[in-house]
Amino acid sequence: MRFEHPDRAPRHLWTLPGVPLFHAAELAALRARFPEDIAGPDVQYGRAERAHGIPNQVGVYTDEWGCTWEVLQPGVIGEVKRAPLDDWAALAHYRPPDEILANADFGQVNASCAQSDRFILAGTTVRPFERMQFVRGTEKLYVDLAYGTAELLTLRDMVHEFFLRELALWMRTDVDGVSFMDDWGAQHRLLISPQMWRELFKPLYADYVTLIHSAGKFAFMHSDGHIAAIYPDLIEIGVDALNSQLFCMDIEALGQAYRGKITFWGEIDRQRLLPFGTPDEVKAGVRHVRRALDDGAGGVIAQCEWGNDVPMDNIAAVFEAWLEPKEWSTDLKIR
Repeated sequence: MRFEHPDRAPRHLWTLPGVPLFHAAELAALRARFPEDIAGPDVQYGRAERAHGIPNQVGVYTDEWGCTWEVLQPGVIGEVKRAPLDDWAALAHYRPPDEILANADFGQVNASCAQSDRFILAGTTVRPFERMQFVRGTEKLYVDLAYGTAELLTLRDMVHEFFLRELALWMRTDVDGVSFMDDWGAQHRLLISPQMWRELFKPLYADYVTLIHSAGKFAFMHSDGHIAAIYPDLIEIGVDALNSQLFCMDIEALGQAYRGKITFWGEIDRQRLLPFGTPDEVKAGVRHVRRALDDGAGGVIAQCEWGNDVPMDNIAAVFEAWLEPKEWSTDLKIR
């Protein structure tokens, strides 16, 4: 994170819900072989009054904001099918789930930090654009954005204020970093115009980063898709580590423009390489990333996501390749 020439890139493995459900033994074996350098703290958010049902199982469940999700396959998150603000008339009486913050138990967070020699990264529920989609409905929210609907700003500000209160809880703890997220990219470009993004959403992330930095912590952000248009904005507001789908973009161009200015928090192609590639192809993909981004100074994290249908051997290949000496001038580039 400070570009102090570490001996290797730190390891960080993400798993989709189906992996611990259906591949627990393989997961334990992989983590024993490649211990992670980043861990989460021991925390418990409060019970949500509107939540019911079981997430990630076939059927329906309702989350803490009152959004009803449908799951068609075990081990996946599903999609929102009933949005509480489908009709803007409901906005007048709609409230965020303040009870999950008011009744949160942060009592063990500092102890879990003190007992670990790993980097402790707090995961949060902070995802303003996605949460707005969940509570309004994706199609309707895009129409609101196009027409500049006044209620859109009311909802944005409500969601933002809730997330600022959530982050404030983490600022009083000993965690090393705090993460937030929003998926902003389609396959080849941003989901909305960069100008609209800068006007409506960039200020929110700037607030989050400022708050996180004020407590001496690192700010981590995740965003899927092709987000090259807003990389400089995220660097400008001070995001320390960014997780993005590198293989949707020009990895060499990202490295040339931003290496040394931000930490690339993974990742390895989970659209094609990890589910369908061979271990050798996966290793070539890691080498491609390292050629472009890893100059030995730091600023890279060996992160990948283990999807439900990804072979364990391909995940092992990721971490094996990150331990290789950086000498691959003749390797085939994977795009």
